[in-house]
Formats: sequence, C-alpha cells, structure tokens
Amino acid sequence: MRRHGIAALVFATALCLAVGPALAAKEQRGKFGEDPRHEQVKRLKVETSDKKFRWKMVMPWSKGLLFYDIATHFADSVRLASGGRLEIKPFSAGELVPAMQTFDAVAQGTAEVGHDWPGYWKGKNEAFVAFASVPFGLDAEGYNIWLYEKGGLEMMQELYGQFGLHALPCGQVGQEMGLFSNKRATKMEDFKGLRVRTPGWYMDIMNMLGASVSPLPGGEVYLALERGVIDAAEFSSPAINYPMGFDEVTKYSIQPGVHQPACQCAIFFNKKAWDELPEDLKWIVRIAAKETQLWSYNWVNALNAKAIELFKKKIELVRMDTETLIEFRKTTKQYLDSLKEKYPDVKKVLDSQEAFIEEYAVWRDARSGVTPWPYETYISGRITE
Repeated sequence: MRRHGIAALVFATALCLAVGPALAAKEQRGKFGEDPRHEQVKRLKVETSDKKFRWKMVMPWSKGLLFYDIATHFADSVRLASGGRLEIKPFSAGELVPAMQTFDAVAQGTAEVGHDWPGYWKGKNEAFVAFASVPFGLDAEGYNIWLYEKGGLEMMQELYGQFGLHALPCGQVGQEMGLFSNKRATKMEDFKGLRVRTPGWYMDIMNMLGASVSPLPGGEVYLALERGVIDAAEFSSPAINYPMGFDEVTKYSIQPGVHQPACQCAIFFNKKAWDELPEDLKWIVRIAAKETQLWSYNWVNALNAKAIELFKKKIELVRMDTETLIEFRKTTKQYLDSLKEKYPDVKKVLDSQEAFIEEYAVWRDARSGVTPWPYETYISGRITE
C-alpha cells in the first residue's frame, strides 16, 4: 500500500509539473472573445413602463406569402414578451397602403412599422440591395455574422436613418431557387436571348450575359410563363415558390440560385415613434427581431426540404456546369465593381461584406469535408456541399 501511495504521489507531482506551465500560458493569453452587451447592460437601469402602445405595421406581402407570416411572427413575439404593452397590428399589401408604398408610409408616419426585403428600395439608394441579397455574396450564416458581429447592423441603421427610420434584421430565409424555365440552360450560351423575369442587380447581370430581362411583379409571373411571354423566372425559396405553381407551367428548374445565396428581410420603424418607445420595450423589440431571424430560417428551410421533393415530381432540376458558374461569378464581379465606382454607399457596404468573406474563408476551408450527406452519398466521395 505504501508503495502504491508513493507512486500516486510521484505521478501527481509529475502531472502538476507538466500541466502547470500550460495553465500559466493560458492565463497569460487571457480570455478569447467577450460579449460587449454584458457591460452595457450591467450599467443600464431599465425600468418597466406601464404605458401601452398600439402600432400599425405595413408590408409588401400578401397574406398568402410566408414573408407575411414572418412579419406576423415578429408582431406576436413582441406582444407576448411585452405582456401586451406593445401591440403591433400587421396589414398586408393593399390593406392600408399599396405594397411598394410601405417604405414611404412608415417614413411619413402613416404607420409606425414596416417589414421588407430591403432591395425593393434600390431606387432610393442602391445600397439597400446589399442588405437584401447579393449575387454570389453572403449566405445566411454570413449575413448573421456580418450583421451582428462585423458592423453590418450599424451600416443598415445608418442607411435607413437617412430616411427617418430605424431598422433591425428580421427574417432570413436562406438561399433561393434558381430559374423555373421552359428551356434547359446549363451553359453560358444557353442564356443568350433567354427571356427572364428577375429584379435588382441580377437583372442587370443577366442582361450583360445576353438575356432579355423584365422585372415583373410576383403576381404576374405565372401567367407570363404560361402564355410564353417569358421563358424563365425566379422568385424565392422552394417553400415560397411552391404555392405559386410555377412547376405547372415550366419543365425545368435551373440551379443553383446564384442571384440570392441568402434572402435577408428587415423590420423598420418610424424614427420618431421608435424614440418615444420606453427603453424596456426597445429591448423587447430587438430581442424579438433576433428571435424572428432565427425562427424564420429554421422554419422556411424545413419547409424547403418538403417543397423541393414536390417540385421534383413535375419538373427536372438541372445544374449549371462549373465553367458557367465561374463565368457568372466573373461577370458579377465586374458589375458590382462598376456599382462601387458609382455609389459610395454601395462601395462602403460591399467592401465590408467582401472583407468579411475573405477573413472567414480560412475557417470555411478548414472545416470543409463533413457535410452531413446521407451515408451512401458521403462514402461515394461527395464530402462537401
């Protein structure tokens, strides 16, 4: 027993000698990362207000679109968390104001709150598109990190602030589908002369590639495809596209959706109304917006998995080849660089996003190779997405 006791003591002493320097080095290095909000909240005295607020929320969405449900989810979260002290009543497109007057209605105080896809307001400032989706740009993970950790939120609020508004990210539905088409297109030459429906920056890029593009409203896309007015169209993610029935009037879906690696929405407030809101309710609104950001991504992508299976029963999913994707990427860079030369706000935002993409690429590369494919898919050699 004595020998065993001595042996244990020797082992413990050796372990301490080995671990001791490592612990000292760890202590010298210090804590890695911190939550800056902790110190802010620790110094902040937040009193609960008894005052009740009844606000109106307008949006460009009809009640049939999942985007409307995302906006409503946010309003429900605010009501629940505030115990009914802040109630936000949602109005779908056309109920209170026309869809594309949402921005102006909130800026002018007709309604206190609006929900949107920021790219709709490119006519007011081209930089709004960068907060919605950028072709070959940030994916959903990238938007979340860039917005909350890399200064994107502050840039968003600065841009909306130019118009008397206060904005928060509120709804991320991930990558969109590519083009629903009656012409099979996988190579660059296949897109020349193709009559396409798409808005925003992708419209200009497709025109540069030789397509003929029209930014038809979503409600007109089905009939345009059915009547042969256009050959192809994109709108949103599988779950949002499915109720629109595009698979009934097309043969193919051309993947991937390079135009929107992620689709980011925002909630925005009339600045005067926001400033009058008590501090405790502001915190509730901020947290409810983040909760909606998380929930919407999970909800819509779970539905996407079901919707894509339903689409496959009627249409063929085809993929652009690698060479075509590379050419798309090159043309996109030329276009975005030209925008940065024309618009200082676009340059500021895109430079920030591109710097984050460059910085994050090291971790993306290091972690690649464990995509959770089904077993047989993985062992066949497909290890990355």
